[in-house]
Amino acid sequence: MTTHTEAEIASQPDCWRRAAAAVPADALPQPGERVAVVGCGTSWFIAQAYAALRERAGHGETDAFAASEAPAGRSYDRVLALTRSGTTTEVLDLLRGTGTRTTAITADPDSPVTALADRVVVLDYADERSVVQTRFATTQLALLRAHLGEDLTAAVADAERALAEPLPAETLTAEQITFLGRGWTYGLALEAGLKMREACRAWTEAYPAMEYRHGPISIAGPGRITWMLGDAPEGLREEVEATGGAFLAGGLDPMAELVRVQRVAAARALARGLDPDRPLHLTRSVILPAREPR
Repeated sequence: MTTHTEAEIASQPDCWRRAAAAVPADALPQPGERVAVVGCGTSWFIAQAYAALRERAGHGETDAFAASEAPAGRSYDRVLALTRSGTTTEVLDLLRGTGTRTTAITADPDSPVTALADRVVVLDYADERSVVQTRFATTQLALLRAHLGEDLTAAVADAERALAEPLPAETLTAEQITFLGRGWTYGLALEAGLKMREACRAWTEAYPAMEYRHGPISIAGPGRITWMLGDAPEGLREEVEATGGAFLAGGLDPMAELVRVQRVAAARALARGLDPDRPLHLTRSVILPAREPR
């Protein structure tokens, strides 16, 4: 029987097409605005990816923060909040406390965030029954990439390829996997590691690719994988393979390569007798108890 997670992973190409075809004209950050992007967990990593992409596209200074760590006193033209559930305590607290123009991207049109943000983009078709985020995370990034002017045709085709091809055998048995990224794909590397930890409790790490030589490569070796999302630095493959470890760089759009990682996470969970829809110790949203005013 197919799990919700597996079905949601498989639906991503269609979700990306839909997002790219319906980019809102004025709800998202405009060129020249100074923007803070906030989220928690997966949404924080997607925020990091978008922030790097927006600056690379020349649309303006863009910072990404975990909602609980957003600094007070900085001046922005807009705060963009990413929240699948629209109920995460730290995101709601931040929106209540800012006097800046706000936009939220969420999956639930009836969630509390819709009453707090000035503008709301609802991607309800990308919502998930699984606790583990897969398609909502990538669909909001597809929307944001399209808003920056990117043509996602190749990315969608690569995602279909990532879904159709057999998984590399070593990814299903590796003792340890380290994910690497550069620029915007570092956020995706962090998300790849999180997916593996959430779904199948795997030992994973994530680093900027150029930092890997500065200590983390010491973990590489037989039975372990270094998995690059995007273009690898020159010579890094050879250095990893010299340790006896495997080096993977699929050559797909990095967002599509993340789809392949999601498939690995689900397959490894099922092989261990774990339910990828209901990872241990996690809930769909972190809602903290109300605090007494000081």
